[in-house]
Amino acid sequence: MKVPFTDLKAQHAPVKEELCRAFEKVIDSGEFAGGPFVAKFEKDFSAYCGTRHAVGVGSGTDALRLTLAAMGVGSGDEVITVPMSFIATAEAISLTGAKPVFVDIDPATYTMNPDLLRKVLSRRTKAIIPVQLFGQSADMDPILAFAREHGLRVIEDAAQSHGAEYGGRKVGSLGDAGCFSFYPAKNLGAIGEAGAVVTDDDALAEKIRVLRDHGQSGKHHHTMIGWNGRMDEIQGAALSIKLRDLDGGNRARRSHAAEYERLLSGLEDIVLPVTGANRSHVFHIHAIRSSDRGTLMRALDEEGIGYGIHYPTPIHLQRAYQFLGHQRGAFPASELCADTFLSLPVFPELTPAQVETVAAAVTAASTACVTA
Repeated sequence: MKVPFTDLKAQHAPVKEELCRAFEKVIDSGEFAGGPFVAKFEKDFSAYCGTRHAVGVGSGTDALRLTLAAMGVGSGDEVITVPMSFIATAEAISLTGAKPVFVDIDPATYTMNPDLLRKVLSRRTKAIIPVQLFGQSADMDPILAFAREHGLRVIEDAAQSHGAEYGGRKVGSLGDAGCFSFYPAKNLGAIGEAGAVVTDDDALAEKIRVLRDHGQSGKHHHTMIGWNGRMDEIQGAALSIKLRDLDGGNRARRSHAAEYERLLSGLEDIVLPVTGANRSHVFHIHAIRSSDRGTLMRALDEEGIGYGIHYPTPIHLQRAYQFLGHQRGAFPASELCADTFLSLPVFPELTPAQVETVAAAVTAASTACVTA
């Protein structure tokens, strides 16, 4: 049985007709960027996250970049984050003129290790961006306490954790702002590119609204240098519809993850995901670890089973960030994960038979590795 890594056709099939009707309404309205359909989604998403505001933008990268700019982060400043993330986290920092400063991840949860923050704090540090990686929150209480102690802003990179919780609160609502991507393969995915910033800070939300629209406070009144970072109406309409299914999809992902744990626990060469204390996991990515990843990849390829590698090269070792001067060994937990991660299919529409097929292939390959 072939199993894809993800299946967006299956995801959209139940709501395809409703989506098409919504798109017709957008076309008939004659409004295509930053209009009533985006406003409705912003209202729905802020209510879902438990925040006063949601500001729709063009992508998750826009969300990070505009939030940093709205907070006044710029040239000469430093922002602490982690090297185990998609490069957009660091790119957004760099595009403001600031410098990304890395701390390593916790080797169990793969999120920011709060114990390392003090080692990289400097007089130039302005903010912290914990990455809520793979579908769960970082350990936010010590991160927020450290930020309060030193007068730093906290921006959650929540691009992979729509609906996850920490201490009973939704990811995105924990720091000064939360930044989301709605890239199509996310737990809440658009029909193209889109993102949002959620916050309880009235002034911050208003500044991001101005910045996303070329710095306009009103038509042709540009009060600051901004950016074209608006969400379009098609995405707002689609996201309002798909938001209704987010919790159900997350429950299905948790169910698949629990079945993988049941079927794969005890394998000598496989490290399964761990959910941190006081957290709920929504499994945007189900990343296992294997010391013989190459053999496992070949076995899955032979069986027609899709997989992913998130991420094979941590940011500090990417050519684009060589100027920071980091060498291999600088962030050992991130590097170990980069060398051993393999992501299994976990999309909501997986069938029990498909989960069993994936688990059987992993078991056979892992057992062969150990006995070889």
